[in-house]
Amino acid sequence: MEGQVAERGTGHGGRPFGGFGGFAMRRMGRIGRMRRSTVLGALAALLLAATGGVLLYRAAELRDTPAAHNRALTDAAATSRVNGDVGTALAKVFSYRPDGTAATERSAREVLDGRAARQYRQLFGQVRAGVRDQKLALATQAVRVGTVSLRGDTARLLVFLDQTARRGKGKPATSAAQLSVTARLRHDEWRIVDIEAR
Repeated sequence: MEGQVAERGTGHGGRPFGGFGGFAMRRMGRIGRMRRSTVLGALAALLLAATGGVLLYRAAELRDTPAAHNRALTDAAATSRVNGDVGTALAKVFSYRPDGTAATERSAREVLDGRAARQYRQLFGQVRAGVRDQKLALATQAVRVGTVSLRGDTARLLVFLDQTARRGKGKPATSAAQLSVTARLRHDEWRIVDIEAR
């Protein structure tokens, strides 16, 4: 009898509560799996949100770096224009002939401003007489122009010049020059405001 009572108490091969026990265990297993998948999903969403936040923060940092504001790195058309304008201007103001100093000075007034204009007037005033008396000619060509920075209306450039000088009918002598130039955009024209020999 005891064996029968014990068998009746457990039922279905010794499992507690008969068939209901298996059902309850399966149900609890499903709930556990659902909870685990819900928790894992929430963790994945949280991880994605955190990663997105970090990426947005890094993007904002990159936009705020000085390089991001330098249009010489991002605006090819504007950089090409300032390179061309400054190279052409330097070739004009550093080229002269014995009978053409007035044209050179006129070109200088059109393309130079500020400190560069003052320096040029002083320098050219010293050489003007010698150019006529000794029949000096100087031809200048900008062989390489690079914009180092272009921010707003100000550009800083590095310019390499080839210069050929001739006295009268003598042999030409060639030399090179390297300049740091600052230019400003005024009335849609790039004007050179500072020149430094390097």
